[in-house]
Amino acid sequence: MTTHSDLAARLLRDASQFFRTIGEQNEPIKEQMEENATVFEQVATLVEKDPTGIIAEDDEPAANT
Repeated sequence: MTTHSDLAARLLRDASQFFRTIGEQNEPIKEQMEENATVFEQVATLVEKDPTGIIAEDDEPAANT
């Protein structure tokens, strides 16, 4: 059974690939597209590993509930 977090991670990874494809086709924005792709992959990993995790603010320690 697919969960909402599974679907979200899959969509984030698909978007990551989209950014990479756009970057490969357009050299002037390639670096930015690669950065976008990396962020989307990192968020996909967070969603997969800890779907209800909390992102700590700069002045707060990380919290897992």
